[in-house]
Amino acid sequence: MTRSIRNLSLLIAVLCLAMIPSAADAVAEERDNESPKRPNILFIIVDDQSPEDFKFYNPKSTLHSPNIDKLAAEGMVFDAAYHMGSFSGAVCTPSRHMVMSGRTVWHLPIAPNGKQLCPPNLEQNTLAAVFNRAGYDTMRTCKRGNSYEGANKQFTVRHDATKRGGTDESGSPWHGDQVMDYLNQRESDNDSDPFLVYFGFSHPHDTRDGRPELLKKYGATNHTDRNSLPDENPKQPALPENYLPEHPFPHGHPGLRDEVSVSGVWTNRDERTIRNERGREYACDEAIDIQVGRVLKKLDSMGELDNTYVVYTSDHGIAIGRHGLQGKQNLYEHTWRVPLIVKGPGIKPGSRAIGNTYLLDTLATLCDLAGIDPPETNEGISFKPVLEGKKSKVRDVLYGTYSGGTKPGMRAVKKGDWKLIKYDVLDGTVRETQLFNLAENPHEFLAQHGKQDPMQTDLAENPKYADKLAEMEALLLSEMRRLDDPYRLWDQPNDGLTAPAKQTPKKNKPKKSK
Repeated sequence: MTRSIRNLSLLIAVLCLAMIPSAADAVAEERDNESPKRPNILFIIVDDQSPEDFKFYNPKSTLHSPNIDKLAAEGMVFDAAYHMGSFSGAVCTPSRHMVMSGRTVWHLPIAPNGKQLCPPNLEQNTLAAVFNRAGYDTMRTCKRGNSYEGANKQFTVRHDATKRGGTDESGSPWHGDQVMDYLNQRESDNDSDPFLVYFGFSHPHDTRDGRPELLKKYGATNHTDRNSLPDENPKQPALPENYLPEHPFPHGHPGLRDEVSVSGVWTNRDERTIRNERGREYACDEAIDIQVGRVLKKLDSMGELDNTYVVYTSDHGIAIGRHGLQGKQNLYEHTWRVPLIVKGPGIKPGSRAIGNTYLLDTLATLCDLAGIDPPETNEGISFKPVLEGKKSKVRDVLYGTYSGGTKPGMRAVKKGDWKLIKYDVLDGTVRETQLFNLAENPHEFLAQHGKQDPMQTDLAENPKYADKLAEMEALLLSEMRRLDDPYRLWDQPNDGLTAPAKQTPKKNKPKKSK
């Protein structure tokens, strides 16, 4: 073979070898072609908690919540997150239906006209069902009752119980144990599927029987004597800034359990009772914080935390002395708003946003974060663009309702700094309108609070703001129409509506003797 032919053969061999990928190149290519690991979801929801409990919303708060504070510092805090409202005194029931389904309040299966306005078999398009179909492992722990049972049944692993006591077995540690056991089992099984964990608590809803050491920390006692007042203690949290010994007019729900029957409070609104009850609430809050810390630490040790979106919220707020009220059946900010924190991949630590979100946006948002198409039944809006810093809010107008007592009840609408609340209750004997500028009056002080600043009160009767009042009235009616509100207030056109028939409570049939 001539030298030129040998050189040509050698060149061809070299070129062929160059075209064969190395093992390292093959591994790199395979890695590049792999889909990124889908994120996990840890959705934490508590029962009856005002945002104002936390220092990152209320710097004057004395609550010790280091784990939730850290979550806020490492994620995004929403300053305007709300539940849409309720047509039931059990406000948590429609709220949790909205969380699970992404449906607006009047479009729920349990709403007064829900059968006409809600698609059938909705439970098959609720949170766990959607994530199950997407290949996620789903787990839930929460209280029993006042919820959406059809949706709850969709979770593959479920451990529900109402735990409002002051021991490990009877209180919040029980819920924490269920999540810890689930994560330990995943670790033992080397389970690499993405997961959705619905981590619910039964507290700080009453009865707020806190752990003895935490009650002592906040100077509180589990007061049970209706005929006496609880002891005073300087360690107890201060009264809320908008505290009143009574609401200036009837709230429109006679005999409401939350206003007359809460153990330790009953109908009392004196300073000793309210401060003690707030101490009990803080004891329950801190017990929750401890469990949140346990679970986050476990996720970190498993190497899962950095790929997990952690959401912290409540089903609604609570009054506990604010405006002379005790429960959650009102539309003041302390009760209509909810705390909302989201931490996870791509979210700037220490960030804040207005948001203007509803709890019903949960389904759309979690689907968006996980790369899942939301079901067609969903009516919520994903706030992922807010989490990414691309937007500051997802809507301009917020609507709120409460008609669990006498009808048509209360309505609220908020746009920018302005908020309107209207009351049409007790068969027309109470008809009130309130107008607040929340930038100037974030605590919604009333005349009874005695503030000197003319902006720090209800402005509905101030002729200077007559045009703003008219604008907000029109906006409220527009939202009521858009959302299929079945009621109209005394000064609104009836639009030809017939109010829903009053539902008669079901009577338990006597059991047949065997």
